[in-house]
Amino acid sequence: MKIQSFALLAGSASLASAFSIPFLDDASFQIPFFDKLKSKQSLADKAAVAFGDIPEDLESIWHEMEQEFPDQAAKYNFLSKPSKLSSSRKTEWLYNVRDDEFPKHGLRVKDPSILGVDNVKQFSGYLDIDEDKKHLFYWFFESRNDPANDPIILWLNGGPGCSSNTGLFFELGPSSINQTLDIVRNPYSWNNNASVIFLDQPVNVGFSYSDKTVDNTIAAADDVYALLSLFFKQFPEYSNQKFHIAGESYAGHYIPAFASKIISEPNRNFNLTSVLIGNGIVDPLVQSAYYEPMACGKGGYPSVLEPRECKKMRDAHPKCAKLIQACYDTDSRFACVPANFYCENALFEPYSKTGLNYYDIRIPCDGDLCYSQIDWVEQYLNQEHVMQAIGAEVESFTGCDSGVGVAFSATGDGSKPFQGYVTSLLEADVAVLVYAGDKDFICNWLGNQAWSNALEWSHGEKFALETMKPWKIGEEEAGSIKNVEKFTFLRVYDGGHMVPYDQPEASLEMVNRWISGDYKLGTK
Repeated sequence: MKIQSFALLAGSASLASAFSIPFLDDASFQIPFFDKLKSKQSLADKAAVAFGDIPEDLESIWHEMEQEFPDQAAKYNFLSKPSKLSSSRKTEWLYNVRDDEFPKHGLRVKDPSILGVDNVKQFSGYLDIDEDKKHLFYWFFESRNDPANDPIILWLNGGPGCSSNTGLFFELGPSSINQTLDIVRNPYSWNNNASVIFLDQPVNVGFSYSDKTVDNTIAAADDVYALLSLFFKQFPEYSNQKFHIAGESYAGHYIPAFASKIISEPNRNFNLTSVLIGNGIVDPLVQSAYYEPMACGKGGYPSVLEPRECKKMRDAHPKCAKLIQACYDTDSRFACVPANFYCENALFEPYSKTGLNYYDIRIPCDGDLCYSQIDWVEQYLNQEHVMQAIGAEVESFTGCDSGVGVAFSATGDGSKPFQGYVTSLLEADVAVLVYAGDKDFICNWLGNQAWSNALEWSHGEKFALETMKPWKIGEEEAGSIKNVEKFTFLRVYDGGHMVPYDQPEASLEMVNRWISGDYKLGTK
């Protein structure tokens, strides 16, 4: 996905992923989501066809947006992308698991260790959901330490539409990929003291595929729960360990919803202990107020915008907040989609003109996804011998799938609130870590700190009043932290959107302490 779309790469989320939509100019995406939509229709007319009758006050907002952003509105056709098709590649599976408890699901397992990504036991393959013809790809690595007792972590990248294999090879997995497409061992991999599952979800992300479309977070939760249940059924030796879900960016939507789905299932066969949300988008209403402060010198880094551009962002925010509030109040597409559209164009446009990296305010954007190293990962994973080894059943691998982003955007999922699920997790005694690299713009630490402080839960007032304390690794101050009970917020100094990439040592220290049950991360 091109960066101009603002959909967030490797760990990426976006308040409005896919709505600045230059990539929709590509003829391959010009497939009408609704046949009745014609290019000469107004934005409000298109919305009416797609969503049904729209209240008069919201209809006027659609017309206002069309006038304010005519170039974007002209391209806005509620389009979707065809589902990925599987390849003709033949695979010999180590296991092909079926279980009476999940009669419509299967789990295929392959041993990809021949690639040398790590020397631990590992599995890759697909969860098959027969009824819906869905196939979710996963890659599992045992702990380098004590796999019989170390916890399990499920890692999720964001987007929506970005593959967790990007997180594997670019951020926190056992190895990275260099420019010559060679494997480079990562001494700071999160599987140093935990077994890790990297999952491509929802369907049509990364190596996953389907002739169906998943276009919202709640629907994706059912598929993830099915995969985990079958995985731990096939490998019961891992089912008694503590289980954690971690991820970043749009995973700020995924993780709270997926974890809430898990704890709602009384007969689950694994033990959810905690979640870790990195530079996430969880509460768009609160977080939208912090794009201007982060870009304009109030987040610990000098302003990257001229005063007039900062004012432009400040002036746009009240309307953005009003639209997101309407989304919160109605939970409907005809309210949530305008919030996505307006807030991205109004709040992100000034920053986009700088040419700076959305995920690290200190550096320029380099390449389609702002990091040239992402291209190396894609090239490596598209090699035929790699696809054969892991059992991939798609014709090609793409790090971030724009079609998935468009599908989610057409439901307004990005502007919906997910902080209520976090409340439910804390009240159910599930620990929650919110961590944020402090040089990210797109899901910045100011907004993450703000929604954490505003969260309503049994110890919410105490948490809001708690002061930040220095967080040290040895004698070096690596961040600042606050904690009450099982809720922790951590600001990681000099980390961007992808903390494990920018600050690998601090990232590993954080995760090792957290999964050991040290929710203060070494502070007193």
